[in-house]
Amino acid sequence: MDRAVDAVKLGAAHDLSLIGLFLQADIVVKIVMLMLIAASVWVWAIVFEKVTSLRRASRAADAFEDRFWSGGSLDELYETEGAKPAHPMAAVFSAAMTEWRRSTRAAGADLARGFARERVERAMGVTIQREMEALEKWMIFLASVGSTAPFVGLFGTVWGIMNSFSAIAQMQNTNLAVVAPGIAEALFATAIGLIAAIPAVLAYNKISTDLARFAVRLEGFSTEFGAILSRQSEASLSEDSSRARG
Repeated sequence: MDRAVDAVKLGAAHDLSLIGLFLQADIVVKIVMLMLIAASVWVWAIVFEKVTSLRRASRAADAFEDRFWSGGSLDELYETEGAKPAHPMAAVFSAAMTEWRRSTRAAGADLARGFARERVERAMGVTIQREMEALEKWMIFLASVGSTAPFVGLFGTVWGIMNSFSAIAQMQNTNLAVVAPGIAEALFATAIGLIAAIPAVLAYNKISTDLARFAVRLEGFSTEFGAILSRQSEASLSEDSSRARG
């Protein structure tokens, strides 16, 4: 009878609020919870940064393409946008124009023009890869949190339940007032793990899709720009041939 009364008093002494569950948890479970909370905060910071960066890059690409297809001089566009590129599409344009100028100004310009497109395409490909790597930074962290956070939370839960069973064995009482607080503390770790993992998975899938679309957009621009430079190269070669025959 005394044990039952003590069990009820012990259960009443437990604070079942979220803060109370954290403060009353075992040190190992506390460490797990703190790790998961920190991971969750970092996940949201990454999501905000990625969404903001992609929107900014997309708006800048829209404005750049408007200027690019407006029919203005490529040299003037290079001086205003390509000299110091501030966004990925401008960086691709800058790499292409830089390589194009270097090739056509080299000794033996006629021969250089013949290989200019290959060099320009290589330069644009490298630039696209570099720019996408910058945009994809920290994406592996989102994937890692999404896949591992539930298991980290489950580890905290298993550890907490082990401690609960040890306490039950010591008190030799299976009253719900004795069992419930320890189980609640243990399950709280799993809940935090899910809170960290679910947004990470959803954000990773959405941002990965947006990044893939932006990469396709950059590749499409590079293909079109390469074709434009190739036509200019062919036109220059035709003019040189005509002058030579004249």
